[in-house]
Amino acid sequence: MKIGIYGYGNLGKGVECAIMQNPDAELVAVFTRRDPETVKILTPNAKVIKADRVLEYKDEIDVMIICGGSATDLPVMTPELAKSFNVIDSFDTHANIPTHFKNVDASARDNGNIALISAGWDPGMFSVSRLMASAILPYGKDYTFWGRGVSQGHSDAIRRIEGVADARQYTCPVEEAMNKVRAGENPELSVRQKHTRECFVVAEEGADLDRIEKEIVTMPNYFADYDTTVTFITKEELERDHKGIPHGGSVIRTGVTGKDKENKEIIEYKLTLDSNPEFTASVILCYARAICKMRSRGITGCVTVFDVAPRDMSALPYEEMLAHML
Repeated sequence: MKIGIYGYGNLGKGVECAIMQNPDAELVAVFTRRDPETVKILTPNAKVIKADRVLEYKDEIDVMIICGGSATDLPVMTPELAKSFNVIDSFDTHANIPTHFKNVDASARDNGNIALISAGWDPGMFSVSRLMASAILPYGKDYTFWGRGVSQGHSDAIRRIEGVADARQYTCPVEEAMNKVRAGENPELSVRQKHTRECFVVAEEGADLDRIEKEIVTMPNYFADYDTTVTFITKEELERDHKGIPHGGSVIRTGVTGKDKENKEIIEYKLTLDSNPEFTASVILCYARAICKMRSRGITGCVTVFDVAPRDMSALPYEEMLAHML
């Protein structure tokens, strides 16, 4: 499958590394809003092209992987690119997924393309786990805990604030709440009781720090519903102490089985990641493979991870899956 990468930040770089590990994938071009001469990639034969020339490659790319931010990029980029390409993104603003789906679906369906939104680990692999666990244990409750780790989407949202030069945002699970869930106590937890958010911000010289902090802690869908701390640090401190992008978390379903619902059952799916963007990129590439197969069967419009059969994600022959995976 011939891949285009639209955007070459941390996620775009992760996608390129994932392509290098999958022999059935080939990187055709990286599309960037920056000066292409300043963007150095790892793939010798791939091109670096100015983003406004993307339509010149309409017939050369099987799937365009869109590596923008969920706050302002993807709501515009994905519907627009879905007019000309099969596309996939990692849109992760959970509250806005239904609206994003509707917009992308109309664009892709009207132009005979397929689009998959919100691929990654949450939304993505965690979404699949939540759906399967709730189907298996209909009498039960779902809990999702993230972190401690860097959220790319939340960090990007902070960087969009005027006066912010750079930022890292850590999502931190509340251990007491997580222990109660694992013990099968089924607590009622607000979002504030499950997680805290830590923000480390490098401000531009002369920026209004009070205004920046207020904009962060009151930002809807990102920070307003959480106990959020904002710490201003220097660029050197950020590069020294926060250069990695680790993350992870757990999806837990607690439920009951039996005639009188007397038996407790707990399903937990857990991730521990050294690199959030590289793992996200690896998931995205699996789903890029899947939508290539689905498009070859005539499927168009917008789909999600709920619509993809696991066999479509794999490059293995089906016989090998039966022999070694089932």
